[in-house]
Amino acid sequence: MAAPGDQRIAVPIDDPNADTEWNDILRKHGVIPEKPPSPTPMIEEAIIEGRRLAHENRLEGKDLDELDELEDFEDDEFLDQYRQRRMAELNNLQKKSVHGSVYPISKPDYQREVTDASQNGPVFVNLTAGMGTNVESRVLAELWRQAAKEYGDIKFCEIRGSQAIENYPDRNCPTILVYSKGDIVKQVVTLMTLGGVRTNMQHIDSILVEVGAVSNSDMRVIKRRQAAEDAEEERLAGQCKSIKTGTVGRPRNNDDDDDWD
Repeated sequence: MAAPGDQRIAVPIDDPNADTEWNDILRKHGVIPEKPPSPTPMIEEAIIEGRRLAHENRLEGKDLDELDELEDFEDDEFLDQYRQRRMAELNNLQKKSVHGSVYPISKPDYQREVTDASQNGPVFVNLTAGMGTNVESRVLAELWRQAAKEYGDIKFCEIRGSQAIENYPDRNCPTILVYSKGDIVKQVVTLMTLGGVRTNMQHIDSILVEVGAVSNSDMRVIKRRQAAEDAEEERLAGQCKSIKTGTVGRPRNNDDDDDWD
């Protein structure tokens, strides 16, 4: 507010980003900065680009049987390109799949089967608990078998923690050790930082990708990720349907059944 006797006119301060004639004058004279460009075109461009990439990559992760089911819906030449790529990937994996199961090892074998073997490719070791009451250890043992079967090109080993490291406590088990070129490049003590007893193959996939054992575009990784995304979409769709119909948390009405008792 102007002081008494002050003849100056109080000019209202507008939003500097507003499209007004006054703001145009102020920008012209450098009183306020130029209006920043609208983010809308960039957002729209990003959405269009995302849709384009999603359309181009719509067949990623699909196996040969799934590709065959799309013959009536996709261009033959486009579909054949994916078939050829998928067959090449499968042939490459088959050549590399020299393992396929978990190697139970003992302390005398450790240097040869793990440290030395990691010169030819990453080696994953599961240090298991000695007691059968360790639930996390049982969970990882099962995932280890599944991973070894799916990733036959990667070596998975298993050894009792106390046998590999003297006095290694069961409370630290399971412990995942990843070796590459003779060194430990990744260590995970218990499953707490993964998913606890709910740890699943997606967590194992993430470790494989992190250490470079497989790529993020590996067909096996993509397929499992898409399956999880589809399951999540179905779950959310089911929740939305329940909310719309008012059946969330509502107990079943057995009145009709009671009438016939």
